[in-house]
Amino acid sequence: QVQLVESGGGLVQTGGSLGLSCAASGRTFSDYTMGWFRQAPGKEREFVAAISRGGGSTLYADSVKGRFTISRDNAKNTAYLQMSSLQPEDTAVYYCAARIGLLHSSSYKYDYWGQGTQVIVSS
Repeated sequence: QVQLVESGGGLVQTGGSLGLSCAASGRTFSDYTMGWFRQAPGKEREFVAAISRGGGSTLYADSVKGRFTISRDNAKNTAYLQMSSLQPEDTAVYYCAARIGLLHSSSYKYDYWGQGTQVIVSS
């Protein structure tokens, strides 16, 4: 299995940028498709982005397309989410997740989860 730890959350103003990291340990990182999800207070967890094992393919939610970029560095066992043009509706706890298999946007398809990191976008 793999253990995931997110970092990089914080408070940012509307229109600002923030980068999140997800450090993995345990099993070979490049075995896993990686995803980012978020959960706002009172709302269900929603898909943000995913990246294939080698990094050649990505998938984004429509709400973040063009503003967020997912990437990974398999040599560093780390996945990233670079967020720009942040809006108050992006405020949420952001989670990284891992799965064996192809890109997927459903949280139920991911087997391993980090503890989350809070992102607050002030208006």
